[in-house]
Amino acid sequence: MIFDTHAHYMSRRFDGRRGALLAGLPAQGVCGVLECATHSGDAPACIRLAEEYDWVWAAVGIHPESLIEDDAATVAHFHGDWRAELDVLEPLLTHPKVVAVGEIGLDYHWPVPKDAQQALFEAQLELAAAHGLPVSIHDREAHAPMYDALRRHRPRGVLHCYSGSADDAVWLTKQGLYLGFGGTLTFKNARKTVEAAAACPMDRLLLETDCPYMAPEPFRGKENNSALLIHVAQKLAEIKRVSVDEILRVTEENARRLFGV
Repeated sequence: MIFDTHAHYMSRRFDGRRGALLAGLPAQGVCGVLECATHSGDAPACIRLAEEYDWVWAAVGIHPESLIEDDAATVAHFHGDWRAELDVLEPLLTHPKVVAVGEIGLDYHWPVPKDAQQALFEAQLELAAAHGLPVSIHDREAHAPMYDALRRHRPRGVLHCYSGSADDAVWLTKQGLYLGFGGTLTFKNARKTVEAAAACPMDRLLLETDCPYMAPEPFRGKENNSALLIHVAQKLAEIKRVSVDEILRVTEENARRLFGV
C-alpha cells in the first residue's frame, strides 16, 4: 500500500474536484497521506481534510517562502511577524490528527531573507521538540546551513524531496532522519538522486508526491497525485533490487513509525 508522506491537496489546483480525487485514492492502493500546511492560513484547512478522511493526517508549520508571499498569512495577516504567527499555530499541534511540524525549512533559491528564514526554521525545530513531534523539512539550495542546524538540533523527521548527496544521505540517516523520494527519482537526469536513494538504508526510505507538483515519469509536467507513487516505488525497487511490494511495505512501515500513526 502507498503512503504519501508529503502532499498539498489543499492547493487551489484541486478546487472543484478535490473530494472526488481523494475518494478514489484508496481503490488505487493509497493507505496514507500526510497533508502539509505552509502557513497559518492553510493549516486549519489541512486539519479539516485530515478529519474528513481517516487515512489522512496533517503537518502544520510555516514554509520559508511564506515570509515573502503576499497571499500567505505570514505576510497578509502577520506582516512578517512569524513569532506572532507561531503563537497562533502552536495550539494546533495538540490536535489528534496533527502528527508533524511542517512544511518548514530553508530555501535559498528564492529571495527570502536568510536571517529571517533561519530564525524561523530553528524556532520551529524547537517547537517540534517541545511537543515531541517529528518535522517535515524543505531544503532547497541551502544544504550547508541546513545540515549545520540539523547537527545542532538533531530533530526527528524527514528531509522531503531529498536533494543532497549519497555521502550526506549516509550521515543524515545515521543521525536518525528519514529521506523522502518522489517523482524526481524517475527523471532521466536524476543520477545524483538515484545514488542517494541507493545509499539510503531501507528503514529510512519514504515515498512522497509534493502533489500537485513533481509528477513522476511518464507523467512529468502533469498534475501529480498519490496513486502515481507506484512509479517511484518501481524505480526504488530497481535501485534496491527488491520487489515493488517490498518497497511499498517498508515505506509504509517507515511512515507509520515516524509519524506514530
